Amino acid sequence: MNNPLLSLLLDKGLLDDLQAEEVFQEHQRSGKSIGDVLDDFKILDNDGQLRVMAEHLGTEVVTGLDEVEIPPEVIAAVPGATARMYQCLPLELHGSLLKVALADPLNPAMVDELAFTLRKELQVVVANPTLIMIVIAKHYGEANDNFSDILKELGEDGNIEKELALVAAGKDVDGNLVDMANETPIIKFVNLVLFQAIQDRASDIHFEPFEDEFKIRYRVDGALYEMAPPPKYLALPVTSRLKVLSNLNISERRLPQDGRISFNLPGKQIDLRVSTLPTRFGESVVLRVLDRSSVSLDLANLGFPKPTLESIVNIVNQPNGIFIVTGPTGSGKTTTLYASLRKVNSPDSKLLTAEDPVEYDIDGIMQVQINEFVGMTFGKALRAFLRQDPDIIMVGEMRDIETAQIAIQASLTGHLVLTTLHTNDAPGAVTRMVDMGVEPFLISTTLQGVLAQRLVRMICKKCRAPFEPTESQLNQLNLSPHEVGDKVFYYGRGCEACNDTGYKGRKGVFELLAINDPIRSLINDRSPSVVLRQKAMELGMVTLRQDGLRSIFDGETTIEEILKYT
Repeated sequence: MNNPLLSLLLDKGLLDDLQAEEVFQEHQRSGKSIGDVLDDFKILDNDGQLRVMAEHLGTEVVTGLDEVEIPPEVIAAVPGATARMYQCLPLELHGSLLKVALADPLNPAMVDELAFTLRKELQVVVANPTLIMIVIAKHYGEANDNFSDILKELGEDGNIEKELALVAAGKDVDGNLVDMANETPIIKFVNLVLFQAIQDRASDIHFEPFEDEFKIRYRVDGALYEMAPPPKYLALPVTSRLKVLSNLNISERRLPQDGRISFNLPGKQIDLRVSTLPTRFGESVVLRVLDRSSVSLDLANLGFPKPTLESIVNIVNQPNGIFIVTGPTGSGKTTTLYASLRKVNSPDSKLLTAEDPVEYDIDGIMQVQINEFVGMTFGKALRAFLRQDPDIIMVGEMRDIETAQIAIQASLTGHLVLTTLHTNDAPGAVTRMVDMGVEPFLISTTLQGVLAQRLVRMICKKCRAPFEPTESQLNQLNLSPHEVGDKVFYYGRGCEACNDTGYKGRKGVFELLAINDPIRSLINDRSPSVVLRQKAMELGMVTLRQDGLRSIFDGETTIEEILKYT
């Protein structure tokens, strides 16, 4: 629980540890700001919070912000993209001293970065964050900036071109790369790209150099979108800036590297997982966005049908056994496992995880980073875990026979093991373990359940419209007109809220194979997954396709999405 406002209120004795924990949990569960939760819980209203922050910073609270007249030259001192990104409103300008109201004034790293970017000395004042955003929108317009202003500034910055020429000539390459990476226009450009992508709820940001162009794309709801491409010559300074931020070796451009960036946004901190890959035309960099506030780590909020949720809760409350979550990369397997861990995380249980990499830090759980380069494999971590007296173990991925055997050994000695596998459906996980070399009687003894899942895009609620499906579409879903009856099908027309895609957000579709006696008998007989699947459906298993149909009939997703993923 690393929140500056809660820490400040704890230091001042205005709330106790238990209240702070409850506020933080509600903030994570609901996505509301800490300030709003404190107000809802009647602990300290918004005005009281502003007074405490102002007193701590030795500054003033500005009230009636929407009625304050701000001269045009003061507004011009902060570019619109910067004002929106740092949620900062300039109020007065005296020489190089700029008086600004910040939505997140307790973030010193962000204040320093803003001062460096603006090249001004800042006098920070405190004001209502909601009003700050309203007044920013009033003076700077909505956040539909393209990058033209910053690209123009980059074009006018002769230093970058000079430093690129020196790099091309091979003179003090590393020093010039660092200088380029720290040029103000490059810092602004990279920050704006990251801010824009995070604002658009991107899960990944791709920086891709090609022979004649430098592409920047980001993935939203599973689909890639391209930003306005910057000039090709920016590939090296932008890549260098990202490597400086993630503490990578800036001079190593022949080997892949992995790192991490902490990116401060008002009210929250975003972690970015960085991966570089040498290509023919320069280094490709991909950032995975890890935003705790946008990921629900509560099982009840992940969209499981009620029977599936009850079965999962029952499985993760077992004293021992193995629970497998399966699906392709990016299907939300880790989120499901984290939510399951949080469900059983209590002071009387010891929880250990082995992950590659650790994506989110969870209080009360010992998390271990796998590092194949130094010999820290899943197998080695698991062996060490068994000597650490755990109750529940999470293994990021069951990759080989060694990991599978130790996981089985752990479950046989009284531990609950949660793990993932890459298979197409739930019964396929059993066949995959047999293919690895695990004896069927060990699988049937230890396996408690297998959950297969996919993430499908949801129809945008603002432009959702009904339509009549064609006979061909119904045939692809194996539905007859009789089964459809009077059910209504929907699609998204496309609007400003969803960037004309017709989709906004994603939801899960699930298939849970609960291991019971009839299934155990089939596993022991080495039955193929087709037979396991047939038997499980007879016993009431809802398949991915059937759960997808439920989502279609509930008006949450489209026929195309379900056909694509199930």
